[in-house]
Amino acid sequence: MSRAARLGAFIVATLAILAAGVFIVGSKRYLFSSTYQLKTQFKDVAGLAVGDDVRVGGVHSGTVRDIALPHRPGETITVAMDLGKSTHEIVKRDSVASIETEGMVGSQYLALSFGSSGSADVRDGDSIASQPPLEMAALFKKASDILDSSQQSAQYATQATANIASISAKIDGGQGTVGALVNDKQLYNNLEQTTSALHDTMLHAQEGVTDFQENMEAMKHNFLLRGFFKNRGYEDSAELAKNEIERLPQGTPMKEFTYPAKQLFDKHDTAELKNQKSLNAGGGFLANNQFGIAVVVASAGMEGDTQKDLVLTEARSMVVREYLVETFEFDDSQLKTLGMGKQTGAALDAGWGTVRILIYPAGTEIPPNKQAQVGTSSKATSNQPLQAPVSTTPKPLR
Repeated sequence: MSRAARLGAFIVATLAILAAGVFIVGSKRYLFSSTYQLKTQFKDVAGLAVGDDVRVGGVHSGTVRDIALPHRPGETITVAMDLGKSTHEIVKRDSVASIETEGMVGSQYLALSFGSSGSADVRDGDSIASQPPLEMAALFKKASDILDSSQQSAQYATQATANIASISAKIDGGQGTVGALVNDKQLYNNLEQTTSALHDTMLHAQEGVTDFQENMEAMKHNFLLRGFFKNRGYEDSAELAKNEIERLPQGTPMKEFTYPAKQLFDKHDTAELKNQKSLNAGGGFLANNQFGIAVVVASAGMEGDTQKDLVLTEARSMVVREYLVETFEFDDSQLKTLGMGKQTGAALDAGWGTVRILIYPAGTEIPPNKQAQVGTSSKATSNQPLQAPVSTTPKPLR
């Protein structure tokens, strides 16, 4: 083969390799595919960069197109992403974006959850809700604090062991009352006779104690306390009504999220959450939009005891509110609860009931709390209706 032919073959091979590289990179960046764009907002992107992966259900489905800083303090960072058209059937209006890390110290990527089948489709340029990222630095700091506390506990245990050894030596030497009792046989016999005399007196008291223990054991397995004692730890029924209002606000909600209770709770007769992330769509809306008042409304089906179902729905609305307040940043004084008890039409999934998050616009009158019904002097001294507070931090309405 001539020199010119070899040179020509080399050039052709080089161009082929270059073209293959361009198509591989372009495929990863969706340069040669049909895409659409979505946006979301975060208070902190935790190291996410332009060009990072966007994954839907763990599958690479797009890239981060742009990250825009806010114009003023207090506003959120806007993240724009390009998604492949194949995701349009599973990414919906109620999908939630979150920033995840590959392993403990791996690279960042943007994860999108599947939307629900009944939710509306997203359009090019739409915004979806987001979930705050997990800060690894804060997690490491908390782990360090736990280790420090463990070391201090170990020191206390070592000191306690030394004290026990000292006490044992004194007892063996006959020092003190316990030492005399152990080493003096006559004193031991006298004490045994006294104890025998007291035994008959204590026998009747023991029967009463046994009855009391049986009653307490029954209470621990009782419906009303099992959900609070064993699963959630709520002992005071007044805590259920801490943020509960006596009725729903008047007017039409501007947004509503409805969840079957079977999707959220571990058992049909308890208030222990098992699938908290299902609430993230509602929590994201509360964190990123202006509203006047929001109410977590829990309802039970028509089966079962009426009073027990009322307490159950109060507890369920309370634990849902607690999760939203702890996970998302918004004015928690604007989030109320309402346990409806038995409700016709609420008997979804074999009597489990439903949980709804009803969000009302600014200016909606807030009904009085159940705890506030004892004293009514404030109503008599003011003719002005109580209005829902308006958040001072500007948030984009979607």
